Amino acid sequence: MDLNSLFNVKDKIVLVTGGSRGIGLMIATGFIANGAKVYISSRSKETCDKVAKELSDKGPGKAVSIPADLQHLNEVKRLANEIKEREGKLHVLINNAGGNWSAPIASYPDEAFEKAASPKDPARVINIGSIDGMTTPFSETYAYSTSKAALHHLTKVMAGQLSNRQITFNNIAPGPYQSKMTEKTFKDLGEKLFSNVPLGRIGAAEDIAGTAIYLSSKAGAFTNGATITVDGGMSSRPNNSKL
Repeated sequence: MDLNSLFNVKDKIVLVTGGSRGIGLMIATGFIANGAKVYISSRSKETCDKVAKELSDKGPGKAVSIPADLQHLNEVKRLANEIKEREGKLHVLINNAGGNWSAPIASYPDEAFEKAASPKDPARVINIGSIDGMTTPFSETYAYSTSKAALHHLTKVMAGQLSNRQITFNNIAPGPYQSKMTEKTFKDLGEKLFSNVPLGRIGAAEDIAGTAIYLSSKAGAFTNGATITVDGGMSSRPNNSKL
């Protein structure tokens, strides 16, 4: 059993929505560092183009910018069609942006998946959830935590209903990571937040990217319908709502 082959994602075609910053950027960086071709999508063309160039310059993989506002269905369809026209296949979808991708997956041509997948190495859909969707959050994030819980359950439903197309569906549920979205939380809570993580630190790029690479490699080919927490043990700690 060769570890280099087991965790290899070289030459895989990956789409990371919301890939120009935060957790999406961390994941995109990890795939490109391991030789994948990564399409990065976000609302800002300027930011998307800039990030794609910077990541491509670092190599050895390649980053391609496809700006899209996934709050609008027509933009979701346009992005899916652009991937289809450019590649005809997609090995890994990292659903990190706020919009849900169940409709595009259902409408994507079966023959496109057949070109990108096999029983031993299926195509992958990885939804980025949150530990707030698994526990009672310490702040009043009603819509956020509820939508993440729904995403976790939707992923299990998709795994049960759609995996016969040789696609796996899994969630990553991050804890605290540095991003634009978490800036205010980190500022308000500071050391209180860090002290509530048993490992005593926030997540690093390697933590989240490594989990995504595992799920996308042969090592993760039989993991399906799972929610993997990457939170330093924060969701396991009792009374984590004390913040």
